[in-house]
Amino acid sequence: MYTVHIDDPGDARLADYVSLRDVQLRTSLEAEHGLFLAEGEKVIRRAVEAGYEVRSFLMAPKWLDTLADVLETAGDVPCYVAPESVVEQVTGFHVHRGALASLCRTPMPALESVLEHAERVVILEDLVDHTNVGAAFRSAAALGWDAVLLSPRCADPLYRRSIKVSMGSVFTVPYTRIEHWYDGPGTVRAAGFEVFALTPAADAVDLAEVEAPRRMALLVGTEGEGLSQRWIREADQRVRIPMWSGVESLNVAAATAVACYALRR
Repeated sequence: MYTVHIDDPGDARLADYVSLRDVQLRTSLEAEHGLFLAEGEKVIRRAVEAGYEVRSFLMAPKWLDTLADVLETAGDVPCYVAPESVVEQVTGFHVHRGALASLCRTPMPALESVLEHAERVVILEDLVDHTNVGAAFRSAAALGWDAVLLSPRCADPLYRRSIKVSMGSVFTVPYTRIEHWYDGPGTVRAAGFEVFALTPAADAVDLAEVEAPRRMALLVGTEGEGLSQRWIREADQRVRIPMWSGVESLNVAAATAVACYALRR
């Protein structure tokens, strides 16, 4: 690692960190250059420990000592050091955790390799909110689930907000996308899993009454429309979280956490 002190927010070397709140711009930029950003000391540490290659760091001077061991581990990459006001102008907001890292993405593994040694898998269908995707990963990690599968339309787990909400769990929980979504139920079942669809439907089975099999996949649906009819029809069992006080359902992040706990090993 070598330090580069920067005072100009327009410095071209900071291109990886520009306009972090512009989702469309960031999605295009990160896909084009094969990168993602980690924010905050803990998350940066977890990304580096997980083996992701570092492109660069951007931080206020006060973080140099705190992250000295991580900077050394990262090897011969630049650490851009700038006043907080300059960092704010580059990113478009106050980075209250003070440190950022740009890291290289890795190819997604094959579906078969993710499922091979897993017993508990969460499947996310069309969750487009990065916060909900990050929360689902955090629940899966905290409650002992082995992997997460994503529909083609799901939000990016390596988007900055997803990573932040997951507290770096996206680096430790294996995941991939099911590209052929229409055939997904059969593909997962052929790998030896029973598919459980989480739904608020009154005729679904109460989670408390479910006998969880050794290998199971929990399917949760999009924030608005819920699960697609094909996956509901193809599921081995539909399960629900009982509601009281006239509440129809929990939001998808909370519901995923409850179901992961109820169906844990």
